[in-house]
Amino acid sequence: MPLDTFHFLRPEWLYGLIPLAILIVYWVKKHQAQSGWSSTIDDQLLNVLLEGTPRRRNRWLGTLLAVGLICATVGLAGPTWKKLPQSVEQKSDALIILLDLSLSMLAQDIKPSRIERARQKITDVLRLRKEGQTALIAYAGDAHIVVPLTDDTATITNLLAALSPDMMPVYGSNLSQALELTQSLFDNSFLQQGRILIVTDGIDDANALSTYRSRAYPISIIGIGSADGGAIPLDRLNQPGRFLQTDDGRQIIATLDVTRLETLADKAYGRYATAVLGDSDLTYTTTTTLPSEDDSVDVEREFDTWFDQGHWAFVVLIPLVLWGFRKGVLLCALLTLALPAPPAFAAPSAAELWESLWQRADQRGVEALRTGKPNDAVTLFNDHPAWQSIAHYRNAEYPNSLSGFQSDASVSARYNEGNALARLGEYAAAIEQYKHVLSVYPDHSDATFNKNLVEKLLEQQQQAQQDQQDPENQENQQDQQDNQQQQNGEDQGGQQEQSSENPPNESENASQEAPQEPQEQESQEPQDAQQDNNQSEQELADAQAEQTRNDEKQDALEQWLRRVPDNPGGLLRRKFSHETKQRLRRGEYENREGEKVW
Repeated sequence: MPLDTFHFLRPEWLYGLIPLAILIVYWVKKHQAQSGWSSTIDDQLLNVLLEGTPRRRNRWLGTLLAVGLICATVGLAGPTWKKLPQSVEQKSDALIILLDLSLSMLAQDIKPSRIERARQKITDVLRLRKEGQTALIAYAGDAHIVVPLTDDTATITNLLAALSPDMMPVYGSNLSQALELTQSLFDNSFLQQGRILIVTDGIDDANALSTYRSRAYPISIIGIGSADGGAIPLDRLNQPGRFLQTDDGRQIIATLDVTRLETLADKAYGRYATAVLGDSDLTYTTTTTLPSEDDSVDVEREFDTWFDQGHWAFVVLIPLVLWGFRKGVLLCALLTLALPAPPAFAAPSAAELWESLWQRADQRGVEALRTGKPNDAVTLFNDHPAWQSIAHYRNAEYPNSLSGFQSDASVSARYNEGNALARLGEYAAAIEQYKHVLSVYPDHSDATFNKNLVEKLLEQQQQAQQDQQDPENQENQQDQQDNQQQQNGEDQGGQQEQSSENPPNESENASQEAPQEPQEQESQEPQDAQQDNNQSEQELADAQAEQTRNDEKQDALEQWLRRVPDNPGGLLRRKFSHETKQRLRRGEYENREGEKVW
């Protein structure tokens, strides 16, 4: 057994050894007290007066019971020292959600609006899906894949809040293109069956469902809206207080045709339900029958799991268990001790308990971010790593946010990683992340701005380091000059000693020149002092200039470095616009004059 890998899977059970040790010490002291007669009575007489067999039997039984309880406690702690490969299985159920982002989804006949209710419904669908792959497609006049088939529903939830009709490049309701993208996702994933869920307030193109309907891919519909309908506000389109009208000035009322949607869903082998409070509509529409219901499939990955070796500790308990069949009381006691303790939870406050009745933890986390409480949001986003990284960033915990952004492979995570690196002063690495974002989205204005800003800060940092090294070089040169002057002085002193041995005429010449040396020293000392003062003033000026540059750099970071975007709407908007332009260049759009724009 390798000691370097030995550990316990459930070490909290080892705390049970503490009361067990107290019980053993109590039992030993009690047993010694019962045999206290041995100190006052002779052993030969004591053997006649006391019966030794029951006492030895009780001692043996107590020892066996203590050893058994210790082994049981250690076994419950889960000792382990090796790993076993574990294959991974995944439910083969695939669901692709089609979200209608036509202008009619802005109607407010249901509160707060149709689009808000649609996003809530999709969020509930993701919450209910514990297994299987899910994808999200948004469509209006054209269709775009927001998230391909994935088992990471948290990513879909993060992007869902940014979707709205005003971000679509083309207005209308092109369901046919959305179903075409849906079929391509199934084909690229080599899935022979799957479910399709359309969240919409109306379908005009019935031929689209007829073209793509299949028993292997049943199409269900959740209707958003009311039969009375509602006007379509244009507030999100920079026209506050106005509503969508026809060419002749009549206000358009978008209604929900339940009968038509029921008929279309039935023809597409799916089910229809109008959005209601609760999950009954979701359960009904997402449980359609597929031709072959395969519960799970093997995926091409494995993970190692620690093999629990706690069962070996219970081998010692076999004698006690066998004896316990005859002694029912002991068996019941052992079973009672073996029962796991219920997990302990911290009691929430009354306010948190009230909020938890109406909002999930992630919703409360978003509210905490909006109200300037990122520290609370960090704990609320335990199941949402992307949002938790944003909360760490807002809380100035840049190393923690950086680790979270690096674990995400999306382009927005690269942009956020660049911001975190810039906050940590790693400007070169931040520039590389901005370059990666710009390679995918060349028109990303935020990444372009931050890249240019961080490049300037990097130049200032390099210039400051160079300026810091220059005074050191000057100081080294000054030291070399002082050493040279000192060496020259020593040489002159040697020459004076040597001149005392010269002939009289040379000594006289030397004595005549000697008085000039103090004058030179006196005249040089004020100059050196003046040079020192000038140098001190220069160093002080350099230090003040360096501090000013640092302050300006910090101000630039605080004022100009853009915050981490918790709403990825900008990226999605640019993505949709780029895809639409590519399709226009390829001539994929036919003449659509006369079609409804809502």
